[in-house]
Amino acid sequence: MVSLKDNEVKIIAELMKNSRRSDRELARALKISQPTVTRIRRKLETEGFFREFTVIPNFNKLGYSIFALTFFKWKEGLGKDKMEEGRKWGLEQASSVAPNVVLIERGLGLGYDSFMASFHKDYSSYTELISRIKTSPYLDTSRIESFIVNLEDNIHYRYLTFSTLAEHLLAMKPHKKE
Repeated sequence: MVSLKDNEVKIIAELMKNSRRSDRELARALKISQPTVTRIRRKLETEGFFREFTVIPNFNKLGYSIFALTFFKWKEGLGKDKMEEGRKWGLEQASSVAPNVVLIERGLGLGYDSFMASFHKDYSSYTELISRIKTSPYLDTSRIESFIVNLEDNIHYRYLTFSTLAEHLLAMKPHKKE
């Protein structure tokens, strides 16, 4: 992890909790000057610490009834060129055909090497996406599995939030003093 100054970590954490807060509100909450907050926020933005400022909506109220984590395995023996073609194919599919796919990443575990997170209005929307993925010449189509969450369920253990991660970030030490 990059070594950040104490006020930099505090500003990141506060914005993770609520990105709508103004520099003035942040300054009041952190007991530092508004110009200091503005300077630090701009520096963090310039250095790429923020990808975007956004909200986390109630996905079910927006019409999504399913959230899916789908795990993939690349075909054995794909060379570097074919892997790059496969990556480009996946990006094209995600941006043009499946805008409901919110994350695709490589990784390790459970015998898979990639996964995707997606939201769906219904089960048929989910199966359409999986059928599309199974046309990939780069994936082992016998090794595609999903974990599906019913967003209409009344029991929730923890909603998606970055507030708890912000608290964890603040608890991690050491941070450089200002």
